[in-house]
Amino acid sequence: MSGFSARNRQMMFEQLTEKKLDIIVIGGGITGAGIALDASARGLNIALFEMQDFASGTSSRSTKLIHGGLRYLKQLEVKVVAEVGRERAIVYENGPHVTTPEWMLLPLYKAGTFGKWSTTIGLFVYDFLAKVKKHERKKMLTKEQTLALEPLLKSDHLIGGGYYVEYKTDDARLTIEVIKKAVEKSAIALNYAKVIELLYEQGKVVGVKVEDSLTDKQYCIYAKKVINATGPWVDDIRELDQSKRGKTLRLTKGVHLVFDQSRFPLKQAIYFDAPDGRRMCFAIPRGNKTYFGTTDTNYDGDKIHPKMTKEDEHYLLNAVNYIFPSLKLSTDDIESSYAGLRPLIHQEGKNPSELSRKDEVFISASGLISIAGGKLTGYRKMAEDVVNQTLAIMRKENIPVDVVDVNTKLIPISGGDIGGSDKFEQHVQAAVHYGVNIGINKHVVESLARKYGTNYVKLLKYVDSIKGWLSAYQIDIESALMLKYGIEEEMVATVEDFLLRRTGYMLFDIEKAKQLKYSVAYILAEQLDWSEDQKQRQLDEFNKRIEDVKAIS
Repeated sequence: MSGFSARNRQMMFEQLTEKKLDIIVIGGGITGAGIALDASARGLNIALFEMQDFASGTSSRSTKLIHGGLRYLKQLEVKVVAEVGRERAIVYENGPHVTTPEWMLLPLYKAGTFGKWSTTIGLFVYDFLAKVKKHERKKMLTKEQTLALEPLLKSDHLIGGGYYVEYKTDDARLTIEVIKKAVEKSAIALNYAKVIELLYEQGKVVGVKVEDSLTDKQYCIYAKKVINATGPWVDDIRELDQSKRGKTLRLTKGVHLVFDQSRFPLKQAIYFDAPDGRRMCFAIPRGNKTYFGTTDTNYDGDKIHPKMTKEDEHYLLNAVNYIFPSLKLSTDDIESSYAGLRPLIHQEGKNPSELSRKDEVFISASGLISIAGGKLTGYRKMAEDVVNQTLAIMRKENIPVDVVDVNTKLIPISGGDIGGSDKFEQHVQAAVHYGVNIGINKHVVESLARKYGTNYVKLLKYVDSIKGWLSAYQIDIESALMLKYGIEEEMVATVEDFLLRRTGYMLFDIEKAKQLKYSVAYILAEQLDWSEDQKQRQLDEFNKRIEDVKAIS
């Protein structure tokens, strides 16, 4: 049994109460995950607490791109472009199973925000600042070449296109793989572990009181430093600390729509001006689906379950039908939707799309360290900076700490021990050969090798233990292997954990999610010793979430 299993929760909590840690991280999104990995790689004793599931907030609801930062050139944020471009390459090399190069087409129209000359210069500067690989550098296209790549595009006033590379990711799986690598390096990470109180001695924060939401048990856990990396909840934790003053967060909401390829047969990822000219939109193919977004509006509602509004839907349908006029998409064509919150630093007088995506660190009088803002792409560098600042504070305060000199640039995330992105296809072919030799369907093995990287071997070790599930619970072998691995080695504790964040089915294959819900609930009940009432509550909660992905609030 893995140490990173929901079966071990109580043991992990009890273990944490027996010693004083170096660092507690509050928040299990990509920022907290990155901090946990950076700190544990340096040899620090660290625990991470997430009040929901890992990546359940912003880190599973993004456009799912590791941006090179092209859009920031419009705001003349040259340093941001250079940094995120470099970080994008590091994320890809350390986890090619969760990050994939994606050629992006930027159609150019007469009187559009991007002209042909300015785009040529902009993409050249982008290639230079982001140190783009030679074979991934920009190309400028004619109108005919642009339409050949994507015939659905509006042809009126089209004058050509810019063609450049972005990197597509599975944001939730990226987060869990980073956390798993931190756990490999001795971090303890717990989901459904809500920090309900900060603990103090002589006015300084020295720990947290945590409630296990699955058992309602509470634990007091102590550390030399506490880092608040809770994304949209950063100011909530600052309020617990009575230190919410000065700069504060401004939450904005981004909504995405998901369509079946039968109604939105997109061939090519597209990046274009929304009709109102206020922001850019993305349309991206993903398997047999296409997803489209996003909005950028101020938000002050439910942070746990933000939803699409009628206004959001109208805005996005108007935008998608503007650039792809032949589709005539309507509400009935939306298969699912999702909404995420951006925790940005408030800047007076700026609209949501103008707010800087830079991160900032706040240090309160009590010693609470809070990190806010930032982007998915820059998570590793943000984490490195926060841990550096934390260690500097500890040394200044004469707090003893032993660390080793490690650079996370060179640490593959869990499943990423492939030897670099250029060896990924070789890894996949070796996996297929291995799987076929032990009697596993080649398509199943290939899918697992692409999703889980080198961890596919661990999934295949569970083949014998899940054979009984296939007929007893009417579940396919790939889903059964992923579920078994999720239970034993990815802290899956609920139906939603598996069907939404570990697999993405609820967003990108909603019919499969509905089909599997009973199988998953019955297997989890058996594996985690749920009562009949617990199993029914899980199904009820799942049904609510399914309604949320289509519902209009």
